[in-house]
Amino acid sequence: MQTELSCTPLHTAHEALGARMVPFAGWSMPVQYTGVIEEHRAVRTRAGLFDLSHMGEFEVRGEQAVAFLNHALTNDASRLAMGQAQYTLIPYTDGTLVDDAILYRLPGRYLLVVNASNIDKDLEWLQHQLLGFPDVELTDKSAETALVALQGPLSEQVLAPLTDADLSNLEYYYALDTRVCGAPALLARTGYTGEDGFEVFVSPEDASAVWDGLLEAGRPVGLMPVGLAARDTLRLEAKMALYGHEISDQTNPIEAGLGWAVKLDKGDFVGREALEREKKLGPARKLVGFELKDRGVPRAEQSLYKDGEHIGFVTSGTHSPTLGKAIGLGYVPARYAAPGTEIQVMIRDKAARALVVKTPFYKREKGVAK
Repeated sequence: MQTELSCTPLHTAHEALGARMVPFAGWSMPVQYTGVIEEHRAVRTRAGLFDLSHMGEFEVRGEQAVAFLNHALTNDASRLAMGQAQYTLIPYTDGTLVDDAILYRLPGRYLLVVNASNIDKDLEWLQHQLLGFPDVELTDKSAETALVALQGPLSEQVLAPLTDADLSNLEYYYALDTRVCGAPALLARTGYTGEDGFEVFVSPEDASAVWDGLLEAGRPVGLMPVGLAARDTLRLEAKMALYGHEISDQTNPIEAGLGWAVKLDKGDFVGREALEREKKLGPARKLVGFELKDRGVPRAEQSLYKDGEHIGFVTSGTHSPTLGKAIGLGYVPARYAAPGTEIQVMIRDKAARALVVKTPFYKREKGVAK
């Protein structure tokens, strides 16, 4: 039986723009408008606009909010200044991952933004962690929240005339309550592309006005609407993990290179014992980046080899529009994780030569954003 797909408040707008719509995490989402490469390059050189209204948003309130968040998440919520955001992870007791998320400290509340495909699972798991925190109120705000992301080096130029906020004072990974295109909004300087940019949280009723306003303001500088396909190539170039690929309930953050988001010194938390042991002993395998030296494009789940021995698998791969070469991420034994190590990727039953390289593959020039 086919399950009916959910639609974001911008579904009609995407169709009017000629987007190719595909099922994604139970939603009908735009995978591309004019083309992946064109949309990708628009974000890298100018600006792009994304509909992320399928994402999940949980609100956490109460006097024990910080204690609860520090129990249920890997990062340290007590370190957040007002308005600040942090990347964090939701661990199982064995150290593997329920999800990854962004946590915002806001006046009177915390906002946890989670992946669309994991909303129900995350909520159920976090509700189980509420035992012992009777003062905490955990509320799913996903259905009441639309999210639009404006990304790229010209994002501030596009957004500045449309908001009451002083963007020159909004630092990277900070957020504030303001107005965008006349609508009440939570405006964050965050993103999933490796570029400077903003994420705008508004009510579903205001989503179209904000989307249309940003598109119109950005048109003179070449802003383009961007679909899921280019979002994936952008985040891969920046080595940003995707749940179900680089991280999952079969991986832990230490082997995924996300140990920096695990604060073992904050006290006890879910999965701490397992993660402390993994960090002390060192992971048996590591997530690495690689470039193909032969023709072909690596794809998720393809096998990785070293001198004829099967050593791991690809988690994500693409032909990088920015670098002009085929790149990928994958897990290999720790002894093969050093940059310069030669490995092979099995593509269509043929071994293609690859080289482990330093990541991220792409890093924007410093000084663009604070």
